[in-house]
Amino acid sequence: MLETLIYVIAGLFALGFPVLYFLKEKKASAEAAATLQKAIERGLDEPISLHPYVDPNSCIGTGACIKACPEDKVIGLISGKATLVNPFRCIGHGMCAAACPVEAITLVFGTEKRGVDIPHISGTFETNVPGIYIAGELGGMGLIRNAVSQGRQAVQNIAGSLANAKKTSPVQDLAIIGAGPAGIAAALQAKKENLDFVMLDQDDLGGTILTYPRRKLVMTQPMELPLHGTISLREISKEALLDLFIKVTGAQGLKVRDGEKIENITREGELFRIDSTKSTYRVRRVLLAIGRRGSPRKLDVPGEKSSKVAYRLTDPEKWHDLKILIVGGGDSAVEAAVALSEQKGNTIHISYRRDDFFRIKEGNRQRFEQAQKAGRINPLFNSEVKEIKPQSVLLEQSGTALELANDQIFVFAGGQLPTDFLEKIGIAFTRKHGER
Repeated sequence: MLETLIYVIAGLFALGFPVLYFLKEKKASAEAAATLQKAIERGLDEPISLHPYVDPNSCIGTGACIKACPEDKVIGLISGKATLVNPFRCIGHGMCAAACPVEAITLVFGTEKRGVDIPHISGTFETNVPGIYIAGELGGMGLIRNAVSQGRQAVQNIAGSLANAKKTSPVQDLAIIGAGPAGIAAALQAKKENLDFVMLDQDDLGGTILTYPRRKLVMTQPMELPLHGTISLREISKEALLDLFIKVTGAQGLKVRDGEKIENITREGELFRIDSTKSTYRVRRVLLAIGRRGSPRKLDVPGEKSSKVAYRLTDPEKWHDLKILIVGGGDSAVEAAVALSEQKGNTIHISYRRDDFFRIKEGNRQRFEQAQKAGRINPLFNSEVKEIKPQSVLLEQSGTALELANDQIFVFAGGQLPTDFLEKIGIAFTRKHGER
């Protein structure tokens, strides 16, 4: 009798564990499918950068990719297969591909529906125009660690190409255009290589990082900054990262010529002439580290040149007791609206041309709805700015004219890809539709 009971208990255990595992996997699959469906409904089903493609015929559903991904709920298992369930939030870490035990994941650019234009770049980061190089986000790699690594490697290759070339004064060896992570790493490496160089940026030191909202955490992996060493950080705030770059560049005596927008780059024999809004430079090599945003997209309405119009928000605490209009419907616009609504005395309106926010993170949506319920933010959906006046702003909402008293406007309408500029200087592009 006892022996029979033991067998029954053992049988129940043997049967119970698989059943519990099956139920758990079924629940996880349902949650992942729901996450993907929600992303589709909100227009967040297209990745914006480098992202994983999972071969369903090779995937064995171990879930290693899910555990490896630093972002929460970007990958999930649906019916036992790894799936990108939150595509818009994927920023191309690539850890999922490295963790897959059967190499079922490939990192690709673009999708069948959404192509991504990538400039032609060789293994040395040189473009189809000999002497012009590209590093960082412009080449499709959006992570800070990747940008830093590419900036360093590109300058190493540039230094090698100049090793036996004849130097002519006052021509400089290199112009680094862009002072973001790639440009900063490139400048540090250029100093290490004893190159005569200049670093230019249409804004200021920090590049794209300057557009991040205050206190936003940036996911990183250990990165190697020339003349400084390894930075082993997994998360760092925007302010701390900027302070780090300022400290490192200051210690090495590097300066960025800020506020200089590049208007043209032309070849003059073996040299390049660079015309900016402030000066002209002649160099032997050019490194483009300008990112993919290019210049902020403008509204193109009367009065937009007013001093009360800005295209980024770096310190919300400085703005208080004002009537403020935010224009845009992305994460940056929503984050700015929420941050400014928390400052004393502000009246916040946000104008967006659609009837709802479609491509924002869930956390931002929740914070926005809380601020709206508290009466701190007034959304104006289906609206567009028509004219900016000294003390007010004219809008049209669903065909009806609307005038708001206004002290300050922040425009977050995205950035214009610098495609026209790059094509003008001869850079060729390829449109990627889910390719390596």
